[in-house]
Amino acid sequence: MKHGAKKSKPTTSQEFAESLSQVAEQGGNSRRYKYFRDMRTFLVPVLLSAAIQISTYSFFFFRSSRSDTGNFLTVAFVMTFAIGITATILTAFRHRESPIISAIVINTIVFSFAVSFLSAARIQVSYLGLVLSYPVAMAIMAAANARFHRQLGGKVAILNFDQADIVQALFPGAVLIRDPDATLDEIDYVLIDPDEHHSMYWSPLLTKCYLGNVEILPWTRFSEIQHRRVDVGSFEISNVAYTPGQFAYARLKRFVDVAAVVVTLPITLPLGALVALYIFAVDRGPVLFVQHRRGFAGRPFRMYKFRTMYRGQEGGATSDKDKRIMPGCAFIRRVRLDELPQLYNILVGDMSLIGPRPESIELAQWYEREIPEYVHRLLVLPGVTGWAQVNSGYTSNPDEARIKLAYDLYYIKNISIDLDMITIFKTVRTVLLGTGAR
Repeated sequence: MKHGAKKSKPTTSQEFAESLSQVAEQGGNSRRYKYFRDMRTFLVPVLLSAAIQISTYSFFFFRSSRSDTGNFLTVAFVMTFAIGITATILTAFRHRESPIISAIVINTIVFSFAVSFLSAARIQVSYLGLVLSYPVAMAIMAAANARFHRQLGGKVAILNFDQADIVQALFPGAVLIRDPDATLDEIDYVLIDPDEHHSMYWSPLLTKCYLGNVEILPWTRFSEIQHRRVDVGSFEISNVAYTPGQFAYARLKRFVDVAAVVVTLPITLPLGALVALYIFAVDRGPVLFVQHRRGFAGRPFRMYKFRTMYRGQEGGATSDKDKRIMPGCAFIRRVRLDELPQLYNILVGDMSLIGPRPESIELAQWYEREIPEYVHRLLVLPGVTGWAQVNSGYTSNPDEARIKLAYDLYYIKNISIDLDMITIFKTVRTVLLGTGAR
């Protein structure tokens, strides 16, 4: 029988209605419980933000030898209360896009209201202390909200279908529901296969999920949120459905790229000149390594890098202590200074700061033969760094390329300023601390 489940005796309409009424009555309690449970995830960030904000404010407040401790305590209470209100609002906006930007906007609005209240109440405050204490607290709440959006805590159930056992293995602890009359006690998420479970057979259970505030998610979407990569085997181009905000950012992204390159030229130009002089002094010859890569829509382009290998040894995968790498150039590669010439590729429109890392034409053709979905990487401009680059590193065979592709397709599907900001943070962390993928 379809769905792999033994069909149970159908209930009468009256029995079904009574069952739904009971679930509806319990739904309010479930919603309140889950809401306050979610709010607990913000407890540590709220306390940390309040502590940093109050400590920073106290430095400026008491530096001027002020003795009005009452005003200081009032400000401390109002600021802590404002951070708590911010966390409460963010909890209610769990599944909104752009969690970082949402947190910044909401935090700024609540902070502005708090300052306005203090001014209207004629509380003597240090405005410099308030202004300088705000950014760190805001950054903590933004990071906390981004983390909150990635967490799907609670008990997970999977509706039975042909591939249910395989899916269940992906989510340790998930239970398998075989019967549409099953109870949903303590279940927080029900994972479905849209092609299998949007049917009359499973309608009673899905209806109880809606009434009982049990969240229904396609198992592929649940996996994306947890692992931040897509399932390549089930990915289709129709999965890429941009919101108006994503369309707006995609158009703005080119301007951001060019502006970032121009603004950083006073730093990158001298650094690039020093790297070029060093390479020329170590191994006389061209300081640039040029390779044809596959770019946006499959168009080839010339990608530039500083040459870090001895003449005649360029190209191919490298390993630790590779003898082809010139002395001192291992450090240049580790901190990504060899990528500086690609800022020119950004200016002429061949690349972006963030996007799928471009592959050589021969390697890309090999991967496309082995992985049909690989061609979808060409939907956006390639990047100097990217979501796949900071999560899975370099590839040298189709199996590794498939893993990297899962991250690239996730980026293409979820392109946003939030994801770009996280990618930049991970890139900087890798360069400075040597942690994460390379």
